[in-house]
Amino acid sequence: MEKSANTSKPAQPDSDSESKPAASKKRKQPAECFLTRPVEKEESTAKVKRRRKKKISDILAKSSPKPGVPEDLQKLLNQHFGTKRSVIELEELKLPDSCFLPANDLTHSFSSYLKEICPKWAKLRKNHKEKKSVLMLIICSSALRCLELIKSMTAFKGDCKVIKLFAKHIKIKEQMHMLENGVIHLGVGTPGRIKALVKQDGLSLSSLKYLILDWNWRDQKLRRMIDIPEIRKETIDLLEMGIIKLCREDSVKLGLF
Repeated sequence: MEKSANTSKPAQPDSDSESKPAASKKRKQPAECFLTRPVEKEESTAKVKRRRKKKISDILAKSSPKPGVPEDLQKLLNQHFGTKRSVIELEELKLPDSCFLPANDLTHSFSSYLKEICPKWAKLRKNHKEKKSVLMLIICSSALRCLELIKSMTAFKGDCKVIKLFAKHIKIKEQMHMLENGVIHLGVGTPGRIKALVKQDGLSLSSLKYLILDWNWRDQKLRRMIDIPEIRKETIDLLEMGIIKLCREDSVKLGLF
């Protein structure tokens, strides 16, 4: 009897072995995580240009100087008082054309300008006898500018007495004492100190004939006296304290140097 051929079927894979990975297969290692700082962008060295506000010195440096005229002073007064005073009050603050002396056309030295506007100065100073008052007031923006003008008026002033009317290194009581005890012809000072002297009755305006504003001179920043807010306000206050009234009465003449 023939032996039956080996017809055994191939072994079927175990169902459990299919669902599970082989034991010999290694698990994947998790990837290492590194915390990295975000790359900072390099700041641009070029600064953003901002539009700079134009200063008065920038404007004036590019423009040729123009001499002051009477209309400039009248305009200044109108701008200052325009919204604060009534129409009637503004009319009382208006300066008549007749009170203005010829303005400096920027060709004069200080002495030559004073000689032109006041040709009879020698006679005027000779007849002046009143204390606590002066014949001429010269208004400047600073003490240093006052000293400059005093030195530059030698050819004009002659032997008349001049008083320094500014606050730097000089007490107001000293100035009041000098005015009260001597006859002084000419005062050179800043509007703030002159205003204080008038207010404290240390300086009388009764003998005043000429008021000169150092209008056209400019400091290192190219500012005129009226371009400096504090000086502008004090000058206007001084004018309002009685000088405008004297100008309207034709007792005082105004000059813009």
